[in-house]
Amino acid sequence: MQIGEELVIAILDSIDEAIHVINEEGITIFYNQVAADHDGLHREEVLGKHLLEVFPSLNENSSTLLEVNRTKQPIYHLPQTYKNKWGKLIDTVNTTLPIKINGTFVGSVEIGKDYSKIKDLSNKLMDLQSKVRGVSKKPNEIYGAKYTFHDIMTKNERFNLVKQQATKVAKSSSTVLVYGETGTGKELLVQSIHNESQRRQGPFIAQNCAALPESLLESILFGTVKGSYTGAVDRAGLFEIAHGGTLFLDEINSMPLELQSRLLRVLEDGMVRRIGSPKALQVDVRVIVALNKYPSECVKTGELRPDLYYRLNVFSLEIPPLCERLEDIPYLVDHFIGLYNHSFQKNISKVDDEVLELFASYTWPGNVRELKHIIEHAMIMADGTTLSKDLLPNHLIDSPTLASTLALRPLREAVQETENTLISAAMKKSGGNINQAAKLLEIPRQTLQYKLQKKNH
Repeated sequence: MQIGEELVIAILDSIDEAIHVINEEGITIFYNQVAADHDGLHREEVLGKHLLEVFPSLNENSSTLLEVNRTKQPIYHLPQTYKNKWGKLIDTVNTTLPIKINGTFVGSVEIGKDYSKIKDLSNKLMDLQSKVRGVSKKPNEIYGAKYTFHDIMTKNERFNLVKQQATKVAKSSSTVLVYGETGTGKELLVQSIHNESQRRQGPFIAQNCAALPESLLESILFGTVKGSYTGAVDRAGLFEIAHGGTLFLDEINSMPLELQSRLLRVLEDGMVRRIGSPKALQVDVRVIVALNKYPSECVKTGELRPDLYYRLNVFSLEIPPLCERLEDIPYLVDHFIGLYNHSFQKNISKVDDEVLELFASYTWPGNVRELKHIIEHAMIMADGTTLSKDLLPNHLIDSPTLASTLALRPLREAVQETENTLISAAMKKSGGNINQAAKLLEIPRQTLQYKLQKKNH
């Protein structure tokens, strides 16, 4: 080795940055001591070895060195996280450059800064700030409910009646059962009940029962004690955390039947036992549950235990779908336009009649949530002051339900289809009980029975 080479190597070894050089084949030809210390390896473990042999968590696409080898283009200041062959996690910020000698590509060099220490220091600083500020509570969205009845916007007579009933039941601590299609605003109504109640200063905890597997949902709801199963620690469940407040369980019909039995016992006596604990705790929690199907249907299909349903159904509230309160659509459209005018810095002041006619003809399977997202899409696309049909998403314009709704057809056929739809809905809501369905439709039982026989033939 020439004296010049020794000098270059000595200089590179003295630099306080990790330097890693590979040749065209991906074999390491230089690796300084700083890089070795950072990666938790000895230089001998790396030199003369292929990069992926030493760092098996990387691949041809994720390695910045191999990327530059392939593209012959430099990469500047790119964060990278990987593991060495011993499983140690490495965080770096790399600048990786192609090496050319007399115009011929011979390999790549990477200069890396140790990001791990900076990351650890940042995390410690955040922990210290939390302690100094006394931040020991959970985030607000877990411990609080932000919506009130003023946030429920409707001109629909039926929905306004639901709001009035909800306001009355809020004053009690009774269990409430809320049901309605996805996107109708069940949690908004539940949060409003909590904020109108005497428990408004207590925690509001919401849990979607369909979002977690059975074993995890059980431990989250009821808590665990250390040693009850492998890896278990002493941890309070949601019933304990919600003590003095409200626990909202969404999509309760997705909860396994065995867990529904445990929930029923808690509702009966207010006693909660952590998994693996011999002790029971007395909790003071108001439970509100929600379904996205009719309760009678859930009982009939075996998704909801009948005894739990009768216990939950102290007071029930049904939120009507958006397609049954069309008068709310212009009202909500104006509200969402105002919301996105502010956040997107737009100036929409008018909605084409064609848009409102289209909205009135659409079935809205996603309800208010879908309407909000459609307005958001249109506002992103808008440049002028008018919300027009060409700004709406394609899935709405091309909807087969919309096309069939707008298509002209004989009045007798349309009336008959509407009648069949209403009869089916009434039978579904009543769980197949003809007497109850007839009352919902406000027609004689004999008339309904005749129409059902005619419909089935």
